[in-house]
Amino acid sequence: MNVMQNPKNAGTGPLVCVIGAGPTGIATIKRLKDHNIAYKCFEASDNVGGNWYYRNPNGMSACYQSLHIDTSKSRFSFEDYPVPEIWPDYPHHSQIFNYLQDYIDHFGLRETISFNTKVLRAHREADERWTVETSDGRVQSFDALVVANGHHWDPRWPDPAYPGAFAGEQIHAHSYNTPFDPIDMRDKRVMVVGAGNSAVDIASELSQRSIAKSLVVSMRHGVWVFPKYRKGKPSDKGMMPSWIPEKIQRWLHEKAFASEVGPMESYGLPTPDHKPWQAHGTLSTEFLLRAGGGDLTAKTGISRFDGNTVHFVDGSTADIDVIVWATGYKISFPFFDQPQFTADENNLPPPLFKRMLIPGVSNLIYMGLAQPLPTLVNFGEQQSKLLVAYLQGDYAPPPEAEMRQAIKADDEYYLSKYYRSPRHTIQLNFYHYKDRLLQEIAAGVKRRQQGAPAVQLPNSTAARVAA
Repeated sequence: MNVMQNPKNAGTGPLVCVIGAGPTGIATIKRLKDHNIAYKCFEASDNVGGNWYYRNPNGMSACYQSLHIDTSKSRFSFEDYPVPEIWPDYPHHSQIFNYLQDYIDHFGLRETISFNTKVLRAHREADERWTVETSDGRVQSFDALVVANGHHWDPRWPDPAYPGAFAGEQIHAHSYNTPFDPIDMRDKRVMVVGAGNSAVDIASELSQRSIAKSLVVSMRHGVWVFPKYRKGKPSDKGMMPSWIPEKIQRWLHEKAFASEVGPMESYGLPTPDHKPWQAHGTLSTEFLLRAGGGDLTAKTGISRFDGNTVHFVDGSTADIDVIVWATGYKISFPFFDQPQFTADENNLPPPLFKRMLIPGVSNLIYMGLAQPLPTLVNFGEQQSKLLVAYLQGDYAPPPEAEMRQAIKADDEYYLSKYYRSPRHTIQLNFYHYKDRLLQEIAAGVKRRQQGAPAVQLPNSTAARVAA
């Protein structure tokens, strides 16, 4: 397959559209550039960073002022651009943002990104090319589309809404910036709904006696809260290698949790209705201290509202002035007008081979569409290895039937242990995934060398600009 030598040139190889310049998007275009694959990258904001861009003017960042990453620095780092050694174990979001700036400037990527340019529509035509309309009024044609628009930007609210009406103020955690913005919560009776990482972070911050008058956390399932450190080291450094059988890993995790953390009831928290490994991990040392110190009160799920009074399913009540809904995010691709490429109302994306490819749709690639433990940043970087081999024709995908079988097997392995929830549709173990991804790349290269066909892209330079 001939490949364009200059991303800005019309050339004879495939022209790739990349949507988004968050961490996954920039790792993707970096590898495309390294392999001289022509691309255009569109970013709705005025800078890279995505979710790590505090007060991002595109309104899509869920970053709040006090946010620190839950992944330790060594797990966050790009392979070819290590994070600074002087960083603390759990860096502040401002350090992550600056790191991403340094990354694109170091590799000369900034000038290849169209900033302040939102993709309004991406449509796969009858000839299989992609027509892409952008907010600057352009309509362009591409041979392949890479989707890297992230999945922590479209707030998920309770659906259906709870009975009754709440008389106080309420925001989604996506809009939370500080205890004073967008709502001044000082001396207010505050309730945080949810038990994920953002929920416990925000609850820990607001529950300080100098801020909220009282703090309630409503959680339907309870939660196992893992400390950020184990034996003086970041917890994710203790992750087990992927060759250890899953059942043994679960057993060891349960034993370690029981001995090092103990039952949630000892902190005044409800007993979870699932085992520690059956939900996406919640990490916080501070939340356990706040709960154990009585700075916050845990409640069960909500049953209904009556003015400022919240009724819970266990029959108890609480008077609340402000609600922060930390109820997660919808997986959204608002630029698609063809439903087969979108996620459903339960956050289920299309069936994807290696979380990237829809069998039978050769020129659409999803990047970073996962909730990997422990890291998402390096996840996209790993996927880009398959992407370039695929686009260059060095890799031959397996037959569609085998791809569908592999999708079922992967979903069974990664998802079956989690309780059913829109929160758990894209979970996976990063290290297991990485090992199998690299094995699949090697297998696909071998298939190609043995005569299996490479992907067939439209691969035309004609009529790339339709308007």
